[in-house]
Order: sequence, then C-alpha cells, then structure tokens
Amino acid sequence: MIEQSSGNVSEFEELSDNAVVYRALRKGWIDRDRSIVKSDAYYLRQRINEQGISVNFSIEQSLKALKNCEGVASINVCEIRELGLNVVRDSSSHGIIIGLPYREDNRPKADELALLLARQSQIVWESLSR
Repeated sequence: MIEQSSGNVSEFEELSDNAVVYRALRKGWIDRDRSIVKSDAYYLRQRINEQGISVNFSIEQSLKALKNCEGVASINVCEIRELGLNVVRDSSSHGIIIGLPYREDNRPKADELALLLARQSQIVWESLSR
C-alpha cells in the first residue's frame, strides 16, 4: 500500500543527488539467471494514466508496496537525473521517477530510457521463491 499525500509534490523536500531510491519488482521484471533488472520494470502504463515510476525510500517500504514483491532494486538519484529524468517525493515514504514517455507515444525513447534505468539498477533483495 502506498502512503498518499493530501497535497502536491512541491510540499516535500527535494531529493539530493546522492539519495538512493528503491523499486519494488514484480514477477517477470528480474532476469534470475543473470541477477539483473529487466527494462520492463521501468515502463509507464498509459492504460492507468501512470504519471511516473513508483519508488520508495527504503527496502522495507518497497516490500510493502507490492502484494507479491519478487525483488527490490536500488538506483541512485544522480544516475536518474543524468538521463534527463527526475525523482520527486509525493509522500514522506514514496516518490516517482518523472519525465518518461509512454511506449504508445514514443516507443524508441521509452525503450532506451527503460533499458538505461534497468542497467543502473542493482538488485538488493530477491524472493527465494522461483
């Protein structure tokens, strides 16, 4: 469950470049043979009008974010910003990566950014169930 804010993102302090955020990973978003994050973890879902990629500020918060969490990946905020994207807080424990296009609007750019985000991600927790 994601903690919701009653205000807008501007009420929260901006994240520093050296901050680390965590992405909860669904089944199919991990290449278990190579222990890497697949680019599928970083695509916006247009059908639900997703405005950003959900991230948390701790491993524990990420584990609570998904009912069937298969893993958690970390990524540095500075690496996200180097791609021309940003991470903004929308609550005290949650943020979103903004600036990504929908695949339906710009497939080449969406593919490129998803791949680069996946390459910068490090798996920090993985479910033992396969």
